[in-house]
Amino acid sequence: MRKKVLYVDDEKSNLRIFKDSFRRDFDVYLAESGYDALKLLESTMVDLVITDQRMPEMTGVELLKEITEKYDSIPPNRLILSGYADDGEIEKAFKNFHLSKFISKPWNYNKLKETMIQALS
Repeated sequence: MRKKVLYVDDEKSNLRIFKDSFRRDFDVYLAESGYDALKLLESTMVDLVITDQRMPEMTGVELLKEITEKYDSIPPNRLILSGYADDGEIEKAFKNFHLSKFISKPWNYNKLKETMIQALS
């Protein structure tokens, strides 16, 4: 059975590139904001959450906090994929919100796919 991956990013071009890159490997779900991601999670169980950090209204770390509090059934497979890192916030996500890896943008397809597979195993 194919794994379900949720990718959250406020930039539509990043969402399109991600889906085009990984749709053959995973069932890819997209959300343009943390709020959209939380709405999707009300009805869809996913195996892996990947989020950008720097987004308007809700950061990636804030999203992971909400997921940890509201959707305990989601496996603790969480990645932040971002060109921006606040070390304190990222550290908090590792300690408290099941962040398994921080990946810097721009990402490499093979390395990111390998990281995703590791997070899912």
